[in-house]
Amino acid sequence: MRLSVGCSFGYRGAGETAAVVLVEPHSELASTIEQAGWDEEPLERYQDLYGNVCRRLLLPAGASSFRYSAVVRVSAEPEAMPGLQDVQRRIEDLPAPLLHWLLPSRLCESDALSDRAWELFGRTPMGVERVQAICDWIHGAIAYGTASVPTTTAAETLDCAGGMCRDFAHLGITFSRALGIPARYVSGYIADIGVPGPFPPMDFHAWFEVWLGERWWTFDARYNVPRIGRVAVGRGRDAVDVAMVTTYGEASLEQMTVWADELVEEGAGFARSRSVHGGL
Repeated sequence: MRLSVGCSFGYRGAGETAAVVLVEPHSELASTIEQAGWDEEPLERYQDLYGNVCRRLLLPAGASSFRYSAVVRVSAEPEAMPGLQDVQRRIEDLPAPLLHWLLPSRLCESDALSDRAWELFGRTPMGVERVQAICDWIHGAIAYGTASVPTTTAAETLDCAGGMCRDFAHLGITFSRALGIPARYVSGYIADIGVPGPFPPMDFHAWFEVWLGERWWTFDARYNVPRIGRVAVGRGRDAVDVAMVTTYGEASLEQMTVWADELVEEGAGFARSRSVHGGL
């Protein structure tokens, strides 16, 4: 399956403003990108310590805009989920690089919420059943759509029992780390495929990944079902590491558009489609 993904941003600055933009598919997905481009080529491309593909821009004074688009290949099947054989490793048996993903971070206070995590999930079977129990609880107990701010922490989400997709991901990460399961934050594009409408305006989405068995697995407490057409952009400790745009100066966001649409063959070319492919 082929997806058209991309975004456009409009800014207004008091003067020239340096910026870093993180909107391209993660470097691990490089082989799935068929074509990609910017309306104006940014100053510099680099990869950060998590393998995220970043671009440096210099926004001019006054109104400005930039746009990125790509065509990527994704599986037409719902994403794979771990089985009971994908066990949770004892911490002393984890590869050393994974220990980083057990530490608390600015928005995921797994140390402060450790007692709460064990109270809620300490009696569940270790491994995939425990992570799924975390997602089931968040999906049922946390109201989606409650406004939050970029500095909202997992503890604050828990206290108000509401949040957005980033807050659902932060809470899943926090509980997982508190229970000894390596977990990391992921943001990216997600297409409206395999789910019933009506569809809200497209936006970037956030979910989390945990290490079970021998690999990372995707979990999404917001939707809580395997999805089709997920394209990872940024991975990190929490949302602080993967901001779509970071500006170093006085520049305000005035417009943002995001798309992630299936491309269906139509005559000699392709057309975008957001049609439903069955139900999940």
